[in-house]
Amino acid sequence: MSRNISLLSGKKDDKNSLFGKISVSPNDTSDAQLAGEYNLGVSTIHSTKSFYDFLNEDFKNKKAYVCTGSACMCRGTQEDVTQKLKNKLGEDSVGEMICLGRCYENSAFYYDGENYSGDDINQLDNILAGEHKSLPYTMKSYSETSFLVENEIFSSFEDFKELLQNCFETDKDELINTLKDSGLRGRGGAGFPTGMKWEFCKAQEAKAKYVVCNADEGDPGAYSDRYLLEEQALKVLFGMVVCGYIIGSKQGFMYIRGEYPESIDITNEALAKLRELGLLGENILGSGFDFDMNVVEGQGAYICGEETALIASIEGRRAEVDVRPPFPVVEGLYKKPTVVNNVESLAAVAAILKHGSKSYKSIGNGRSLGTKLISLDGFFNNPGLYEVDLGTSLEFIIDEIGGGFNADIKAIQIGGPLGGIVPVDKLKSLTLDFEVFAEAGFLLGHASFVCIPRSFSAVEYAKHLFAFTAHESCGKCFPCRLGSTRGKEMLGSAIDNNQKFSEELIYDLLETMEVGSLCALGGGLPLAIKNLLEHCSDEFKPLMEK
Repeated sequence: MSRNISLLSGKKDDKNSLFGKISVSPNDTSDAQLAGEYNLGVSTIHSTKSFYDFLNEDFKNKKAYVCTGSACMCRGTQEDVTQKLKNKLGEDSVGEMICLGRCYENSAFYYDGENYSGDDINQLDNILAGEHKSLPYTMKSYSETSFLVENEIFSSFEDFKELLQNCFETDKDELINTLKDSGLRGRGGAGFPTGMKWEFCKAQEAKAKYVVCNADEGDPGAYSDRYLLEEQALKVLFGMVVCGYIIGSKQGFMYIRGEYPESIDITNEALAKLRELGLLGENILGSGFDFDMNVVEGQGAYICGEETALIASIEGRRAEVDVRPPFPVVEGLYKKPTVVNNVESLAAVAAILKHGSKSYKSIGNGRSLGTKLISLDGFFNNPGLYEVDLGTSLEFIIDEIGGGFNADIKAIQIGGPLGGIVPVDKLKSLTLDFEVFAEAGFLLGHASFVCIPRSFSAVEYAKHLFAFTAHESCGKCFPCRLGSTRGKEMLGSAIDNNQKFSEELIYDLLETMEVGSLCALGGGLPLAIKNLLEHCSDEFKPLMEK
């Protein structure tokens, strides 16, 4: 059934996704018209609508939304934010969102198409009057060669044009070899070599191919993709155009999470300017290469950060994870070969192709190469977004870049809600790279840093992670859908009713989720829970059966 929906969705046209149309379909009548247009049952449209938080009628009726991400939760700011919004807008006018990418100062909320944080909550009268703008956050590169933060690569659209022309004059295999030689790997968590992925897709014989940017950065604590889309959009878009050129694609999609309204607006503005300058569209720079791309706005589903769920979403299906193989490079969007890359991976391409692979692979420890953006939350004295060399010690990141902590911290969750939780006494023995983290039993992921203060219960944090997964699960596989719910119930009963749980039972539950889940949502959660059980055992033992 899902395959038929994919094929029908792709027959209509390439540029305007079915999901985009579903998202703005206002009523049952328009749903029925849309279903007829695509030869689908109206139940398919309704099924898709029911999947997403933002398409829920109760959600739409709210006036403002409070961030409930891990960083804001640990900081303890959100109860005050919620109450102030309710006092100003009405008791039933405030909803919730996860996460708004304002982890550097917390107190985050969304109102009227913009996100706010920090002291903004005390400026509600000015915000409601449209007379207030948030303060900027710190962005800085600590790398000797900056690939992501500085503006030398593209200080203007003319720079974009010049580098693109150079790429058109270079053999495609040579471009791929440059990326492969650089050692650039996916920055969304999996770490798959970017050049190799493009090479695999280029080798496929197909009438149509697609390029998809996974900008559904839903990891609480991470805001690196948000920065790139809002401050370095040309780098990201360049990576997509070059990818399309290499693999033989005519169409790309930017899937940007709806929680980042500013990112969506800025990206659309950049796309319009590129079209105006002839750098998107037909026969770009007289090369004979046709390529365009469009933004698809996410509607509140963390699972869309998983590539097959993201593809399903663009197609207008429920964002459920697909079984692999086949992988997207063989059978992806509309069942055609597709490259799906993370924002940060795409943004690095321009500098690599301009400066050569050696400049990139000379950075790092020989295994994890290049630079990485890190997101430091409000518990650091110097919160903000920084570019560092892979292989940089966490001691330098915490003490020199972050300026130390402004509270008593017991652990940091690095890499989002599915990342490992590193106790404070182990932090300074690690370096920032994929292999060292994995060997120590943790996960680098997006390299977001969410600090857990000593005053915050480790059991409560574990319950929060189970609840997050239960809410965000696509529901396709039992281990994730049921396992996360049982974990939330188990810890909830222990906290609220002093109903002790079995250590054997919780580890059995975690093993089932780890081994049996279809994707990293259910399969990755156990890592964080196990870290907490091991390193904060003194907080769990009183709640366990003897």
